[in-house]
Amino acid sequence: MSLQHALLGVLEARPMSGYDLVQFFDSSTAWIWAAPQSQIYPTLRRMERAGLITGDDEPRGPKLTRTVYSVTDQGREELERWLSTPHDPSPPRDPFLVQALNFDTIDAEKAHAVLEQFITEQEKAAAEAEAHRQRLLNKDTMLLKERLTRRDPAEHDRIARLKAHVFAGVAAVARTRAEWAREGQRLLTED
Repeated sequence: MSLQHALLGVLEARPMSGYDLVQFFDSSTAWIWAAPQSQIYPTLRRMERAGLITGDDEPRGPKLTRTVYSVTDQGREELERWLSTPHDPSPPRDPFLVQALNFDTIDAEKAHAVLEQFITEQEKAAAEAEAHRQRLLNKDTMLLKERLTRRDPAEHDRIARLKAHVFAGVAAVARTRAEWAREGQRLLTED
């Protein structure tokens, strides 16, 4: 997946400025896709040059403007093409797994402490994903509300359930990773 497709998916719901997109990725989508500001702005410029989005300047005070980006027809076609294409799984790149793979080279108490912190982080991630899942089911997120304004009301519940399902998966993965780490803690104390 590329940042381009993540941006198209968000912009399909509503036009946003680069700043709005940075805020969005910092606050919510990081659970499924992280995007630093240093990547968002150059990607937006490339997408605009490619005709996938268009930027319109909006006044922001007497002398200031901001560029608000919208998906073009070409951008919608690219998003639909990408969404409709099966993709190979991403190659694994998990620094924590590399760390855990080498726990035998450090003191068991230190490894146990690292696993404990990981468990805490995973439990927090699961709780956040579950809370977001519930907000989606309640149709109570800004982006979903905006998206639903352009969709048939008969489809609203299904759309909300589909989006909530993603965060149910995020929560399930986090809970599984926490349980895996607990098993690692048990293995550290075995003789």
